[in-house]
Amino acid sequence: MITTFVTTRISRIVALSLAVGVAPVAVAAQAERGKEVYAAQKCQVCHAIGGVGNKQLPLDGVGKKLTADVIKQWIVSPVEAAKATNSSKKPPMPAKYGALPAADIDALVAYMQSLK
Repeated sequence: MITTFVTTRISRIVALSLAVGVAPVAVAAQAERGKEVYAAQKCQVCHAIGGVGNKQLPLDGVGKKLTADVIKQWIVSPVEAAKATNSSKKPPMPAKYGALPAADIDALVAYMQSLK
């Protein structure tokens, strides 16, 4: 009886630990994938992160400044996002990134959100 109690208790603790720990690991993996998309799309030509890339438009801290929805808007509809914020940055962000696969866009958003 004590063995069953201990086994059940340990199983519950392990299950809870896994449930709590899985989400941060998944988010980190998605952000890492977003970092790969950032590099593959050559975003550093216009943007900088950690001093690497075009220093005119740094993205450091963007995860503190913008919500995930706003970041996604900038990626998929940059013309509308620029109008909404009265941005006059030149050159304007191209609208081609909205054609990326949804998983890549979500990963890119996760990466931008991780920049805090």
